[in-house]
Amino acid sequence: MRAVAVNAFGEEPQLMELPEPEPGPGEVLVRLAAAGLNPVDWKLADGLFGDAVKASFPLVMGSDGAGEVVAVGSGVRRFTAGDPVFGQFQRPERGGGSYAEFAVAEEAALAPAARSVTYATSAAVPTAGMTAYNLVEEARISEGRRVLITGATGGVGTFLTQLAAGRGAEVIATARPAKAELMRTLGAAATVDHTAGPVAEQVLAAHPDGVDVLIDMTSDAEGFIELSRTVRDGGVAVSLIGSADADVLTEQNLRGFNFVNRPSPQLLEILAGYLDAGRLTVLVGREVSLEEAPEALGASRTGRAQGKTVVAI
Repeated sequence: MRAVAVNAFGEEPQLMELPEPEPGPGEVLVRLAAAGLNPVDWKLADGLFGDAVKASFPLVMGSDGAGEVVAVGSGVRRFTAGDPVFGQFQRPERGGGSYAEFAVAEEAALAPAARSVTYATSAAVPTAGMTAYNLVEEARISEGRRVLITGATGGVGTFLTQLAAGRGAEVIATARPAKAELMRTLGAAATVDHTAGPVAEQVLAAHPDGVDVLIDMTSDAEGFIELSRTVRDGGVAVSLIGSADADVLTEQNLRGFNFVNRPSPQLLEILAGYLDAGRLTVLVGREVSLEEAPEALGASRTGRAQGKTVVAI
């Protein structure tokens, strides 16, 4: 089968011919129609997780994917051949990933795909969608809460904006002027141009009483502390990139933490339901072939990617 993989951490991904995997006990073999590109894909290939990740090589790139079940291993009860599914396929210890014509996933990493959207749309959802849903839950975002989201125009941010607004929250999203109207259509009540000056100053100028929740996907530790000035006494401040210092936030009387995602098939089923009900818009900025996937990963690595990229297989 064709797959995009690396032969060692730090090497450039390339298109390879690899053996088709076989499902073991509790596993599902899927003929993939599309894979979603996430920054974690190239971070894994670059070896940025160090000894925390054990990998087998060649290591196929990619976590998110969608397609049709081909075969199931012993003990699988939820799926059978022919079922449309989506979910997470990255299994570095086995060398498996979703940038391939076939991939194996654990039964618990998949859910039935939404019926009303394409496989390409479904493939863009799992990691970013589950991250956004878990953020809404863990930050206790609800009706009447004012929420500041930095990095709002990315994959997680666009889902988070919609989910938070759907719960009745007042969302303030960082966005360049060219993306401001888009973020409003996704539910943002207001936008802040992060290129026009310090975000904290702009937010406090417009909202002197501050926000209830900060979801920060972009700032380093110093920048996170600066943004936490916008959060009201007793509010919540969350970093997606490990910048939160719980002790510092406690001194500010804020509840803060570094977010760790907890994927589950139940979350995937919820998101599929949202897609079928028209409650979640997926913004696919670019669709590329397997041959073009290495170049698309390079664009993501340098920050040049615009919108969610999907690999058509």
